[in-house]
Amino acid sequence: MDWIEGLANELELEQLSKHEVDHLLTSSRDVAHRIERKITPLAMYLVGVAVGRRMSDGKTRDEALEDAVHTLLFRLPPPPEDAPAG
Repeated sequence: MDWIEGLANELELEQLSKHEVDHLLTSSRDVAHRIERKITPLAMYLVGVAVGRRMSDGKTRDEALEDAVHTLLFRLPPPPEDAPAG
């Protein structure tokens, strides 16, 4: 996590909370496994843009992330029935 913290500092952004890290890693995994691995960075970029837009509309970063991740998860196809849980 040191690298991510350093990147946040260099970009002059607030550090990611554990909650944010968990949400983003889980969402990334779900996109990679249910859609296509190479689409994951693009999906996460769109989530980040959506978070920024929602924050500029007055939502907190946590609220904005919850909204964006909820939308992403809603768009995913269901997991395969033979997929391991969690």
